[in-house]
Amino acid sequence: MIVPLQRAGAACLAAAAVLTTGAAPVTPEADPRRDLTVSVVERVLPTAVNIATAKVVSQEDAWLRFWNPYHRQRPPQSVGYSAGSGVIIDETGYVLSNEHVVAGTDKIWVNPANSTNVYEAVIVGTDLRADLALLKIQGKPGEKFPAIPFAQDDDLLLGETVLAIGNPFTLGGSVSRGILSSKSRAAPGDAERLDVPNWLQTDASINPGNSGGPLVNLRGELIGVNVAKTAMQGIGFAIPVKQVVESLSAMVTPENSNRRLWFGARVRAGGPALTILEVAAGSPASQAGLRVGDDIMEVNGKKPSGFVNFEELLANSQRPDVNLTVRRDGRPQKFTVRMVPLAEVFNAAFIRKKLGLTLQELTPQLARSLGVSGASGFVIANVDSDVPEGLAPGLLVTTVDGQRPADLVAAARLLEGKQPGQIVQLGLILQQQRGNLVTYREVVVELPVRRGR
Repeated sequence: MIVPLQRAGAACLAAAAVLTTGAAPVTPEADPRRDLTVSVVERVLPTAVNIATAKVVSQEDAWLRFWNPYHRQRPPQSVGYSAGSGVIIDETGYVLSNEHVVAGTDKIWVNPANSTNVYEAVIVGTDLRADLALLKIQGKPGEKFPAIPFAQDDDLLLGETVLAIGNPFTLGGSVSRGILSSKSRAAPGDAERLDVPNWLQTDASINPGNSGGPLVNLRGELIGVNVAKTAMQGIGFAIPVKQVVESLSAMVTPENSNRRLWFGARVRAGGPALTILEVAAGSPASQAGLRVGDDIMEVNGKKPSGFVNFEELLANSQRPDVNLTVRRDGRPQKFTVRMVPLAEVFNAAFIRKKLGLTLQELTPQLARSLGVSGASGFVIANVDSDVPEGLAPGLLVTTVDGQRPADLVAAARLLEGKQPGQIVQLGLILQQQRGNLVTYREVVVELPVRRGR
């Protein structure tokens, strides 16, 4: 083949470069290594974080006090550490991870995957059912962080290339590639814990330490949160972004803010638009006229930068009446929502109306008087006559529909929207005595919501 002299000269120079340097000179724009995967990793890796936790561990089992109240506790204590992963979902430093990564910890540290900075973080909210936790980095005032965009809920292609990013075996920011092997197979029930049938399946390597890290598509969008693997190689699981959005939309609300105000509407988390997903009947949002499908445009004249900022604008409003501008049917409309303190609505009276039980928070003093020091939850103080047998004053309630509410307000909120006849699962601690031996076991009972109340 005849090659023009000019091109031949260039070819000779390139060949000489290979002989002298071992690699052909390639311009950055033409670098064959810089494919779509590399581009996505470069954009997404800064949003991934490594998580370390610490817990002060007593040298005795906490339940040993139940078995033998005269047991003398050994004073030495040790600190246990664990490691996992997370992903930044908002520029102000909100991090998404698994609940099991941070459960029962006393301290949490977050290290962005491509940074040497280490930050303390605090738990903002958890969803035991979905095994998700939301953390907040304690950064400098005004400090911003790179955040990952969310994929649309069901925008998944079976067989598409996916990337799992995380902290496997505490190795730091690590990337593995595979395909989406299976989509979520089944929709969970109301009180059902999410598990394998509800998760995404991938053959991208997911190992201990990957839990809580992002599973992303080739657009660099979050499609899931890595959660588990099987004993067999090549099968890993992630919580679908649809479930992530549902959990975040429930966790990041004015109800869960420091001021604990009742708004009564859930806004879609992680999307380009702040779309209202749900409006509770009788809530301030409902009374103001807000509807499912409305897109929030302004809060008291300010445009929210995202779903976290929207919650902050609502919760930090200096007056109870909040002015909202929403887009409905393509046109802006204005509404005024009067926010109400949660405790005025969701309290012991609300729980009794729903279940016929009067609950009392289990304070440390009350726990000691009942001989269950170290336990947490609620004591049944009174039982109405129409409550099914088996529930009696003095029993300890530890969970409501699988959740461990921090107080009566949180417990009452778990009953919001429950219709008459719907089943509520209560976790109870039962005491059994055989001779001088007292033992405790946890059971779950089902109780229907009362009718005509």
